[in-house]
Amino acid sequence: MSKVNSGMGRAVAEGGKRDATGPKRPKPDRRDAGAPRVDPINLKRAEKAAVEAARSVGLLMRRHLAETKHANEQSQYDIKLELDVRAQKIIERTLRSAFPNVALLGEEGVSGKPGAEHRWVVDPIDGTVNFAYGIPHACVSIALQAKAPGEKESVYADGYQTLVGVVYDPFVDEIWTASRGNPPRLNGRVIKVSNRTRLEECLVSIGFAKTKETLEKTLPYFNQLAHRVRKIRMMGAAALGLAYVATGRLDAYVEQGIRLWDVAAGGFILECAGGEFWREPTDTEQGYRMIATNGLLREALQVPV
Repeated sequence: MSKVNSGMGRAVAEGGKRDATGPKRPKPDRRDAGAPRVDPINLKRAEKAAVEAARSVGLLMRRHLAETKHANEQSQYDIKLELDVRAQKIIERTLRSAFPNVALLGEEGVSGKPGAEHRWVVDPIDGTVNFAYGIPHACVSIALQAKAPGEKESVYADGYQTLVGVVYDPFVDEIWTASRGNPPRLNGRVIKVSNRTRLEECLVSIGFAKTKETLEKTLPYFNQLAHRVRKIRMMGAAALGLAYVATGRLDAYVEQGIRLWDVAAGGFILECAGGEFWREPTDTEQGYRMIATNGLLREALQVPV
């Protein structure tokens, strides 16, 4: 578990401090969810377009949940469906009609100018394995990102920051939305993270990613953490996991191998809700390891060797 601990150790060094009056939240990282900056794109209009695209794909997902799906590609730990490709095309068509000059980076491919000033980051069906097996826990994830004005504001490794985030669960008709400078909402209601500080009272989600290597890194961490928290949940949809932390349903979510399109929207929503979305690039293209919390738990989530 040495590599897992090395990432967690770095996280602890950045974590919040405590004093005799009790736990304190770390100073919020405003690189991704801070004060608005001047942008040529109307964020309200962008959020509306993302919601429209997400709901369109949600209809497709509901219609096909109980049906046998066609897999374009399979591995032991992942499935890529023909519906993933179809869903991304629906999203791209909807977003391009509203913003024809904005690029798109998605799990199922890219379009537009590389290095564009603005880009959509899309996971058309997050939780594909759940969906393929007929489990109604999957979502659509759409984020709008812009090039950060300087390295200090670069949240992601390639220099982009998120301006708008939308996560839609079509099976319970829940939609999370956030835009820079505005409070995050679930179906129009303002949300915030939990206040739990005692790990033994916390519900923590953990993911095992899609490779044998991340599985081997995560299992020792899982075995130790299971004895320290109230319950561990393995939900199988990263964007929903982040949205659940943002809403206070979960207190934290940890994963050692995640991709940008899985977290760009949900991580932003979490930060806007007062949480902390620590991440570190991995060797995988657009890959990260992450510890997402209510802002009070990152130090506690360090598991001793």
